[in-house]
Amino acid sequence: MQPDADKLRAFAERYTAAWCSQNPESVASFFSPSGSLSVNGGTPTVGRKEITELTRSFMTTFPDLKLAMNDLRIQPDSTEYHWTLTGTNSGPGGNGHKVQVSGFEKWRIGSDGLIASSQGHFNAAEYQNQLEHGS
Repeated sequence: MQPDADKLRAFAERYTAAWCSQNPESVASFFSPSGSLSVNGGTPTVGRKEITELTRSFMTTFPDLKLAMNDLRIQPDSTEYHWTLTGTNSGPGGNGHKVQVSGFEKWRIGSDGLIASSQGHFNAAEYQNQLEHGS
C-alpha cells in the first residue's frame, strides 16, 4: 500500500538529503532491512549493509556528490523518483572530471513505509563517457 502523496514527497526529499550527506548509512536507512536496490537491471544489492556499501562507493568516487530530486511520479503500484546526480570524480583514483547524469528509481514501498525494492535506471554509456571525459 502506497503512503499518501504528501508523505511520500517528504520521504523523497529526506532521501535526497541523505544522498547529499556523505553518510551512506543514512541512505540505507530509507530501505527496509531486507530491501533491495538494483541498477540498470543488474544483480540487486540486498539488505542495508550491502546498500550502505554501494552508496559509499558513489560517495567515495564523488566526494562532492549532490543529488537533486527532479520529479516524483506516484503510480498505483510503485513510485518513480527522478533525480540528477552531479559531482567531481576526485575520489581515490579519480581523474577530476565533472559528471552530471539523470535517471530514476522505481520504488516499491513496503508495509513498514520504507523502500522494499528500488530499480534504478540511468544512461550508463553517458555516465561512463563523462567519467572519462567530463560533462
